Amino acid sequence: MSAVATPVSSARVSRGRLWEQAAPALAAGLFAAVYSAISLTRFARWETPSWDNAIFEQAVAGYAHLRAPIVDIKAPGFNQLGDHFSPILALLGPVYRVFPHAQTLLVAQAVLVALSVLPIGRAALRMLGTGRGLAVTGAYGLSFGVQAAISADFHEVAFAAPLLAFAGEAGLRGRWRAAACWCLPLLLVKEDLGLTVAAIGVVAVLAGARRIGWLLTAAGVIGAAMTVFVIIPAFNRSGAFDYWSLVGGAGGPSLWHNFFASGWQFKTGALAATFGITGFVALRSPWALATIPTLAWRFAGDRATFWGVEWQYSLVLMPIVFIAALDGLARIRARESAGADTDAGPNRWYRFAARAAPKLPAAMLAGALVACLWLPIRGLVDDAAYRPNPRAAAAAAAIALMPPGASVETNRGPITHLTSRYRVYWFDSIGGAVTPDFVLSDTHTDTHTDFDGDLVAFAQQQHPGATYRLIYDHDGYQLAQRASP
Repeated sequence: MSAVATPVSSARVSRGRLWEQAAPALAAGLFAAVYSAISLTRFARWETPSWDNAIFEQAVAGYAHLRAPIVDIKAPGFNQLGDHFSPILALLGPVYRVFPHAQTLLVAQAVLVALSVLPIGRAALRMLGTGRGLAVTGAYGLSFGVQAAISADFHEVAFAAPLLAFAGEAGLRGRWRAAACWCLPLLLVKEDLGLTVAAIGVVAVLAGARRIGWLLTAAGVIGAAMTVFVIIPAFNRSGAFDYWSLVGGAGGPSLWHNFFASGWQFKTGALAATFGITGFVALRSPWALATIPTLAWRFAGDRATFWGVEWQYSLVLMPIVFIAALDGLARIRARESAGADTDAGPNRWYRFAARAAPKLPAAMLAGALVACLWLPIRGLVDDAAYRPNPRAAAAAAAIALMPPGASVETNRGPITHLTSRYRVYWFDSIGGAVTPDFVLSDTHTDTHTDFDGDLVAFAQQQHPGATYRLIYDHDGYQLAQRASP
């Protein structure tokens, strides 16, 4: 019997291991398609949430042509490295050189974020088995932080999601050297992530990898300090890091007031959502410590957009809390296996947690699916997402009047549809150094505070000495052209 049973058993083990690899890869591919669909349908309908995609496109275009990442939208000639330290964007340069379109960044973000599904899924299937592992994988892919980031268009933190997920997978297996290798590139993603690297170093120390952990902590702290106090100021015209004022001082509310007195109805909700998507079992793991840097700077900021669950700010938290949840479930299972002598005190909680743990992955997935009723993925089953925006034809007609390569000053509505073909500036930041060939306004979105509907008067006030004439005015879009000198 043993001679027959051994090969059968080995075959089953091989098939199980193959499935552990294939299922997460299939899930990642599926989510890449879903995320791309969310972004591309929004783009096609001219639903522009912010200027950020255009900013990053200008930076990536600079790298694509082996130039500095100049972002004229921030200010004429502004170097993006003086705003946020994100040299990792250069990796998109070759892709953008081949596909020089705004949609390139949207698809790139979808692929990067979907890539983080792979290590989360592998760890979940390995630790929980097929059914529960797939449930956790689905819950992660549908999580609010991921969907909000996809809906907000491209941001540099898309690179952080797979790096954190692969680092977490390696850490769960005790491969802390590999985890450190995945963590260190986070220093090239954004300046605040150095503190996240440092926090993961503390997690490694608590796991017993003291040498690697302390080195990782030191690298994270030093890296964050260098980028904020040295590198970014060196590229910034003011010689400083522009965002200090957001965390207190500079004539605004104090840091203490920002953190403890402002917006706690939103902050409490964000905390509940961040850890509640894992049934709060993530709090059982030291990995939860790695969420502190991101939560701290967000809650210390004086922008309401930092406090809630919209936008891209929760994306870096999602891989961390799901890795923490897997670790927390493993710890509960280990404690259960060790046995408890009494129903009193902590042991009673562990007995309850041990009974609930097998059902938690299904509950996580169910919660994520219910939340989808209010999240961006819901739009994919709405007919309106696939119907042309009635104003898109007017916008396209206005843009068609401008020759490629022309300089244009604009506002939020059309901006992401311009950056691949024009030199684009922003209403509020162009200053007097540049006199653009065209001024384009979408009156359905935000405009300059001095704009009262007379685009020619506004353009000539913005650029004294230049003469503009209105050449297009339809369905809320106005286009003024500078007269030849």
